[in-house]
Amino acid sequence: MRCDYKDDFKIDYTDSLHITKGNGVDMTVKAEDIPANVKLCLNSAVVRDSCHELRAAARALTSDISKSFNIE
Repeated sequence: MRCDYKDDFKIDYTDSLHITKGNGVDMTVKAEDIPANVKLCLNSAVVRDSCHELRAAARALTSDISKSFNIE
């Protein structure tokens, strides 16, 4: 599933998750690196064909990644 948003974000989810925004953001998370709870949300978004849910799940994953940098 691929969603293009008005603010130039693009999210593509098949097995892996690929997030882009303009030339400044280009991030890919391999399927095996996506936590099970996020994968359930991503798969639910695909089943419902919901770009809103896809973005929310991608945001949850990137938030978890960001938080991991703050752990010492």
